[in-house]
Amino acid sequence: MDYQFTIIVPVYNEEDNLARVEQELLAYIKIASKKTKILFVNDGSKDNSQQLIEAIAARNPEFQYISFTENRGLSAAIKAGFDYTNTELVGYIDSDLQTAPEDFNLLLKYINDYDLVTGVRANRKDSFVKNMSSTIANGIRRAFTKDGMDDTGCPLKVIKTDYAKRIPMFKGLHRFLPAMILLQNGKIIQVPVQHFPRLAGQANFGVWNRLFGPLMDCFAYLWMKKKYINYSVEKQS
Repeated sequence: MDYQFTIIVPVYNEEDNLARVEQELLAYIKIASKKTKILFVNDGSKDNSQQLIEAIAARNPEFQYISFTENRGLSAAIKAGFDYTNTELVGYIDSDLQTAPEDFNLLLKYINDYDLVTGVRANRKDSFVKNMSSTIANGIRRAFTKDGMDDTGCPLKVIKTDYAKRIPMFKGLHRFLPAMILLQNGKIIQVPVQHFPRLAGQANFGVWNRLFGPLMDCFAYLWMKKKYINYSVEKQS
């Protein structure tokens, strides 16, 4: 099949969520505005996630997977998904499904005119501590990157794949995807999307990850921005 859009689903110890992930993504595929397939990236899960992923892929041809030998983190899972994508568009959604797959259609409306479209979570259904730490972290990141985005941690994005594949790899990458597209002279936009409470499993990020980690990553981003190589080809033989 000529798929146009790959949705990356990073997975780390999400066995309690995967049946729902299968159900909701199958429902989305039927209404997707682009021909869509799913790519699970199992980030070294220690539970039964891999067995469940293999069963899902066996009964659904639209589902594929790759599995890490060990846990390498969310940024590595997203980057691996970019590397293994062969469609013109790529996106991702967290396996906790706190965002809605059907909202991909909202983002896809803008992808012809932009190179990255990111969701911004409206009426977030998280704890006060999580919301406050994310707000502070986003403010710090915005001050460093000047990307103008309010919620780069939103786990719902669509990117043109040729831009995604040119993003260099480093830990904390997932917080800087809009800024990385701007470094390529690409165009970005944010679009409000739905947000829901986590129904199963446990969040893999604490206050350190959401607040202090992003602050340190900002310095890494500034170093990379100074060293970043960007070019455009005018002619080719």
